[in-house]
Amino acid sequence: MKKKTQKKKRMEMERHVRIIETAKYLPERIVTTSEIADIIGENGKKLERLSGVKERRYAREDERSSEMGANAIRALFANSSYKKEDIDVIVCASGTADQEIPCTAALIQEQLGWQQSHIPCFDVNATCLSFVTAFDVVSSLIHTGVYHRAIIVSTERASVGLNWNKKDSFILFGDGAAAVIVEKSDGTNGRVIGSHMVTNSSGAHFTEIKGGGSGLHPRHYREETKEDFLFHMDGKKVFKLSYRMMEDFLKTLHQKTSISHLDVEMVVPHQASGHAMELIRKSYGFQEDKFMNIIETHGNQIAASIPTALHEGIVQGKIRRGDKVLLIGTSAGLSIGGLVFEY
Repeated sequence: MKKKTQKKKRMEMERHVRIIETAKYLPERIVTTSEIADIIGENGKKLERLSGVKERRYAREDERSSEMGANAIRALFANSSYKKEDIDVIVCASGTADQEIPCTAALIQEQLGWQQSHIPCFDVNATCLSFVTAFDVVSSLIHTGVYHRAIIVSTERASVGLNWNKKDSFILFGDGAAAVIVEKSDGTNGRVIGSHMVTNSSGAHFTEIKGGGSGLHPRHYREETKEDFLFHMDGKKVFKLSYRMMEDFLKTLHQKTSISHLDVEMVVPHQASGHAMELIRKSYGFQEDKFMNIIETHGNQIAASIPTALHEGIVQGKIRRGDKVLLIGTSAGLSIGGLVFEY
């Protein structure tokens, strides 16, 4: 009876959707770790070993997240026969919004010049897990017939909020955007197999920006509080808690999907840091050639990391149609999330 119940639950989790196009956008400015090391008086090779990052992109001072997101969507349509009239919804899945109100997805629509399209727009923010969470939500909406075809775009301007007094975190991050088109399938040419997410809020303050919301409003910004408006992360605490949670998480994901993390053709992890990714990969038996790692040339792009790595896996021929892919990562909160889909 228990096996029948588990099988029924797995069938209920399956959604008939497929990713049909992917694209990315990177700002023009390349910032090397050696360049940063010279500015702060550190050894460049040492910083590269600590972070796993040799270079990343930084947006222009006037380049907004919505502009980068729009550029990623333009790249989508450059390689596709679809038009804006074929899109039912735009979902921005990011951790760095342009502004508090309105949602960044609406500002992306404006940047595209689609103001009169009436395409609905909304945001999903689960920080680094925003893309995975949005894919989970949107696939359910498509499977149930609310929408037929959607754009999910993750766009992150991490550089603007970095605290340059915290070298263990600022050397990790880069800017960029990535987007996908997701549509209804018949289940034989693409599907979401299952997903799982857990949050342990005892780690809620390990990664945060305190200022900018209603708790610490911008009107309270002054010299003595300015660091509260910048990014803070205790990387060691984040890793220790997420590492302790990971084993049970993977077991539950396996139960929900009947697919082990070792059975997929490709794992696309959040590009948190080179050191953390390698420890997780080795500890849980992920094969190196089945583990997308782009942190060396992109850095940690917050929510854009996973869809950018997914795009790179596809264009490099490492992910092919019919492959089972695991998207997995951690995020502020502290959360772990994963989704298994057939590309």
